[in-house]
Amino acid sequence: MTAWIIVSSLAALIVGFGVGTLLQLKRAHSRLNLSRNEARRITDEAEKQAELTRRTAELEAKEIAERGRRELEQEIKERQGVLLNQEKRLDNREETLDRRADLLDRQEAEHRRRERDIAKREQQAADLQRKYEQLLVEAQQQLERVAGMSAEEARKRLMEQMLEEARHEAAKQIRTIEEEARQEADRKAKKVLATAVQRYAGDYVSEATVSVVHLPNEEMKGRIIGREGRNIRALEAATGMDLIIDDTPECVIVSGFDPVRREIARMSLEKLIADGRIHPARIEEVVSKTQEEMERIIREAGEQATFELGIHGLHRELVKYLGRLKFRTSYTQNQLQHSLETGFLCGIMAAELGLNPRQARRAGLLHDIGKAIDHEVEGSHAAIGADLLKKHGESPKIVHAVRAHHEEIKPETVLAVLVQAADALSGARPGARREMLETYVKRIEELEKISRSFKGVEKAYAIQAGREVRVIVENTKVSDDQALLLSKDIAAKIEKELTYPGQIKITVIRETRAVDYAR
Repeated sequence: MTAWIIVSSLAALIVGFGVGTLLQLKRAHSRLNLSRNEARRITDEAEKQAELTRRTAELEAKEIAERGRRELEQEIKERQGVLLNQEKRLDNREETLDRRADLLDRQEAEHRRRERDIAKREQQAADLQRKYEQLLVEAQQQLERVAGMSAEEARKRLMEQMLEEARHEAAKQIRTIEEEARQEADRKAKKVLATAVQRYAGDYVSEATVSVVHLPNEEMKGRIIGREGRNIRALEAATGMDLIIDDTPECVIVSGFDPVRREIARMSLEKLIADGRIHPARIEEVVSKTQEEMERIIREAGEQATFELGIHGLHRELVKYLGRLKFRTSYTQNQLQHSLETGFLCGIMAAELGLNPRQARRAGLLHDIGKAIDHEVEGSHAAIGADLLKKHGESPKIVHAVRAHHEEIKPETVLAVLVQAADALSGARPGARREMLETYVKRIEELEKISRSFKGVEKAYAIQAGREVRVIVENTKVSDDQALLLSKDIAAKIEKELTYPGQIKITVIRETRAVDYAR
């Protein structure tokens, strides 16, 4: 029973496997048919698409060929038109050349005719020239027989007479022109100077070379000196100035060569007196703060000066040196005020002469800038100032005007002469500078003494408040050339031995007298 069941199961299993296999084969056959149909359909569509692409390509090729043909025909037509135009231009040029050839032939014929006429006229002129020369020789021979001298001698005498007359006439004209020019220049110079002085009205600032600090009482002197003099030594060491405390009631004198340091010492001492605390540490603190304040004052003074004159683009170091001039004096005249006056006057005169007033004001303001450091650097303040300006990029014209404003070198520009004149005007104006009577009299005596010390000098007189020296020489001992050299030697000796404001003019007078008696 069990075996039958097993056989039945196996039979059923085999029948089931066979039926499943048949079903799978049937489904595979169906899928194969479907794949063949799909492949046939895809092939048909591909053939249709290829046919469509082929026809489209043929149409595009035909269109391209047609378009190329039309373009080729258009290009051929254009080239034919260009060739036609070139042919027309060539025809026109040929006609023009033919006309020019005809014209040249006619001109050539005309030139040959004129050449024949010119040759005939040259021949006639040569004949006339020979006749004229023959007649001239005959006339000259006849004149020589009548005058009794040769033609060369007559020509020489005539030339001498003409040269002498021309020389006299030229001398007269030169004297007239020089006199007129001198008078006109003198008139215009006086007018320009008068106009400049009238148009500028400046204040006079006279300052001393020492500073005086007033004290509230005599007790303050002892506090300034301090125990065993430590306070006054600390103050002198910090400022570099000398403090003079003498019997003068209620005042202390600050003395020193550097005007800026002297002002710092004066301001520091006034602050210490007002504060009341006077000891070495406090002195150093106050002096340090005063130095910073002084730097600001100097910078502001320089900036204010440039602002008043309308000067721009000045180097910051030059502005600082200008501010230092506020504390510098020359014969009691404040040098910053003097520089401002010189700048104003120089600008006014430049405007009157039609020159650049801005450049003139700049040169006038900077002309004495060397005095800000002349106690630190060797040399004249004009040379020091010129080197300083050159170092800081000022123009060569302004540098030359500053270097030449005391004629240490010869002025080569109108600007240099204007700076000289403005400098002299500012220093010579009444009240601008002053000096003690004893010093003035001594300087006048020294001027005359130096002038008389040279050989051949008969008399010497200082005039115009010592601004000019008239030197009279003996004409038998000093020639005209020697007189010129004598004025230069006297000027050099005065510059070397004397100290004076502005400049001094030396005039050497040589007179020749011829005396005779009628009996």
